[in-house]
Amino acid sequence: MRRTASPLSLILLGLGTFLLVLAPLLAWYVEPRAAVNPIDIDTTAVYHGTGSVFDTERVETVPDQRITVTQRVRGNVADSERSGNAVWDVTTTVDTDKSLPAADPHDALEFIPHRWVMDRKTTKPVHCCRETPYIEGEAYLKFPFDVQKRSYRWWDNSLGSTVTLSYQGTKKVQGYTGYRFTGTVPPSKVGTRLVPGSIVDQPNRPQVLAEEWYSNHGVELVVDQATGRVIFAQTGPRRTLRAPGTKKDAVVLLDSRNIAFTTATQKEAVRQADRDSGQLRAVGETLPIGAAVAGFVLAAVGGVLVVRGRNRPESEETPDTPRVPVTI
Repeated sequence: MRRTASPLSLILLGLGTFLLVLAPLLAWYVEPRAAVNPIDIDTTAVYHGTGSVFDTERVETVPDQRITVTQRVRGNVADSERSGNAVWDVTTTVDTDKSLPAADPHDALEFIPHRWVMDRKTTKPVHCCRETPYIEGEAYLKFPFDVQKRSYRWWDNSLGSTVTLSYQGTKKVQGYTGYRFTGTVPPSKVGTRLVPGSIVDQPNRPQVLAEEWYSNHGVELVVDQATGRVIFAQTGPRRTLRAPGTKKDAVVLLDSRNIAFTTATQKEAVRQADRDSGQLRAVGETLPIGAAVAGFVLAAVGGVLVVRGRNRPESEETPDTPRVPVTI
């Protein structure tokens, strides 16, 4: 008697072996390559809050104004493909109800265009492709993938430098849990502005190169751990002017303790974070574990069937075949 493996047992063994090989490939090869920043991003975040704003027509600071900050991020696909990095063009506008709606964003209270270039895997800034300003730090607009429970250096474009944001536990946003980071910015000189002397308490001078100062009452960000996407942002900017060489604010340009993501922006950020982190989790955890378990079971079953085989007689004769005597 001899043993032969059935086609089914070989198929099961081969499929099981394939799945066992596929499982670590998904976790260690495919998943890291799936965690990359997009080059075709097109998203808009809107912040609402209230505060004091300098009215250029009344030439005074007006309190209790509703403030809207609109930040649009669009990927420059052509420059991204040429450089191999993610090239994002960002426009930020600051408006009051008086300047909304504006046919041209340049009519806003503030209009700030800039370009951020980053490594698609690490999210670290890359200095190329007509980047402006010279962005530094570990994160801006988003955190790196696989966010850790530690402090991060966040780029503050109003400050023109980085701010240390400390990990403060977790927080739910629209039912979705993220990592919470907070920080503040002390008063810092960020530039100069030519203004009438009367604005900065120097009425005898027609024009003064006033110092522009910036601080922040508090920055709060809630971030998706897997993707680094910001699902909630709140900021408290304060911008003032001082006469040259003085230590006292002469006029407030903008002051608000709470300008935060609108509910609609929160919901959209959570939707995208849930989708993207789910895809990463599927490639990095769910599919590898499923493939490993299924591969082990199929390989085990196929192996048992191969070992057992099927009994085959060595001759094609059957036991019931009568033997005819040979006579010589």
